Amino acid sequence: MRQARRASGSGAGPEDRVPESAGGNAPGVNAPGGSQPLGRFLAKAAAVTAGLTAAGALFGLVRDQTIAHLFGAGHDSDAFLIAWTVPEMASTLLIEDAMALLMVPAFSQALARRAAARAGLTRREARAQDPVRLLVGATLPRLVVLLAVVASVLVLAAPAVVAVLAPGLPDPALAVECTRLTALTVLSFGIAGYFSAALRAHRSFLPPAAIYVSYNVGIIATMVALHAVWGVRAAAAGVAVGGLLMALVQLPAFVRNVGFGTPRAKRCAPRSQRDRDRPTLIAFGVIAPVIFFAVFRQSQVLVERFLAASLPSGAISHLNYAQKVAQMPMVLSLMICTVTFPVVAQAMAGGEREKARRRVEQDLSLAALAVLMGTALVVGYAPQIIQVLFERGAFTHQDTLATASVMRVYALGLLGHCLVGALSRPFFSTARPTWFPALAMGAGLLVNVVAGAFAVGWWGTYGIAAANAAGISTTAVLLLTGLGTRIIAIQVRRVAGSIGRLGVAAVAAGTLGWIAGPMIPDPMLSAALGCLLVPAMFGATGMAMHALEVTALPGQISQLTQRFRNVR
Repeated sequence: MRQARRASGSGAGPEDRVPESAGGNAPGVNAPGGSQPLGRFLAKAAAVTAGLTAAGALFGLVRDQTIAHLFGAGHDSDAFLIAWTVPEMASTLLIEDAMALLMVPAFSQALARRAAARAGLTRREARAQDPVRLLVGATLPRLVVLLAVVASVLVLAAPAVVAVLAPGLPDPALAVECTRLTALTVLSFGIAGYFSAALRAHRSFLPPAAIYVSYNVGIIATMVALHAVWGVRAAAAGVAVGGLLMALVQLPAFVRNVGFGTPRAKRCAPRSQRDRDRPTLIAFGVIAPVIFFAVFRQSQVLVERFLAASLPSGAISHLNYAQKVAQMPMVLSLMICTVTFPVVAQAMAGGEREKARRRVEQDLSLAALAVLMGTALVVGYAPQIIQVLFERGAFTHQDTLATASVMRVYALGLLGHCLVGALSRPFFSTARPTWFPALAMGAGLLVNVVAGAFAVGWWGTYGIAAANAAGISTTAVLLLTGLGTRIIAIQVRRVAGSIGRLGVAAVAAGTLGWIAGPMIPDPMLSAALGCLLVPAMFGATGMAMHALEVTALPGQISQLTQRFRNVR
């Protein structure tokens, strides 16, 4: 994808004027006669992003398999997973949500001001007064300093961090060493998130989409190279290396398309213009509901590891592997809502609430169908799935059985996770995000904490997983009932009834898989046949119950495919 060329500051005379059409948009996506229409450009960008995201997820699975193979599920892997909590939180805030929601609008506004102000200026003047460069000069150095200070504090305070995250850990020394390595990602993730936001605003999608591929490749390569010398510390070092690669893979594109702010640019621009190009607290106030929602949702992992730290060695690892695998159907189901989210947002902006209502109800039905079918497969074939994915090297058969049992309990909350992801999007489709999703997520987190603290003493890891399911299901119910009165008047009873019918089909399919799975000794063959048996039983039960979501599925898939082909 070609990008707009930045004006050169060297050798420009007064006669070298910047054309009025120069701006931050990619050529060929605006005016007639360009290289490609907007719809085709966006379709290609979406395809590239989807492909690299899938590749990143695949490498993430290989990463988890490598950790399981080299370190199993014991004290070492538990220590690493405690340290991994820091980059998990940093990723949510500095890459996925807060940074993107703050800086993408800021860069978009700067690009619009650049296009409006460049006409009639020399190239040197345009470079000196470039709003994009002024924005970078006003924000990036301060961000780097702030994140470097935070990372340094975490390195120094690693013992206290581990004590807070896992107070019952028998031997915290290894977790402290790993945390000091993973704390470096606060700086690298922040820079990577800044680069991603800037490049997406400039319509450069390839480098930001490649960050998780480079991240996971860095972890895997470092582990393989250094595990014999450093043990599980090699995994923590790999996280630090992967974070660095996330920034480096975007650096050439950032320099080419965005550039860095210069002292000359700061001196030449009026102070009022420099102040205008800084993100303000108003912008933070707009995205604060999204930040708190994301933090509360990610805090479920903190609760689980906090409660599991006092359990026998390996509990944290079993919970981690079970959760990672169990959530795959949820991630797949939410791709439907991700694709249609712009349709809902556009309908809300245009006042077409009936269109938005129909779209949301259809999305909820499709997402519930996908996640419940996946839940049935996870419940029915949990031991076979875990055995195929992880049982090798240091990961024993006992680890397989423990992880599979926990995964079946986790599966009870998959519908809740899916609905929370699907229902939160309409809330955030309005001009100013509402606080209701954050409050609902906070209520669910409270249920998770209280139920987990009570259940862990009785049922150990099963109690932690059950508390997670109860908490996220509470949030899902609150969002479902609150959406109709606050944002879109969906028919809650109708949606709940359709989900209930799909739930019955999932119970039937999961029960059949639970019974049929052990009948075939080979786990890979058993799981492969389960991928055919479970959907067949799910569909047959749904048809028998006259579940419209099942009978209308072929037509809905055709409509979704047509939308991809005709993006305009």
